[in-house]
Amino acid sequence: MQLLMYRPSTSAVWADALFASMLQRSDEPSAGQVRKAAAAAMCAYGGQGCAERVAQEFGDHPETAVARMRWARGVAGEVFAARGPAHDGRRRRPGLRVPGLRRWRLVTR
Repeated sequence: MQLLMYRPSTSAVWADALFASMLQRSDEPSAGQVRKAAAAAMCAYGGQGCAERVAQEFGDHPETAVARMRWARGVAGEVFAARGPAHDGRRRRPGLRVPGLRRWRLVTR
């Protein structure tokens, strides 16, 4: 067995934060509101805490959690990814730092 480092993508971390935030799809939020809500969730819970809240929701209410995560991933991908004519194919880091991106995963071969 070998230990490998697992790093979730930045957009996945922000999607977890948006999922854990109080923002609702029905609010039809602007990009600024999405950034504020995700940043507030990251400050309140941290990256690990947001992931734990996502896991809890999928355990308690999987039927609604799927739709919310689909929405959160789509919005996070639009808001936090590089877009527009200046986009050269490389991903840009969003202005907000994400602490604790390093996780370990046991891999058997």
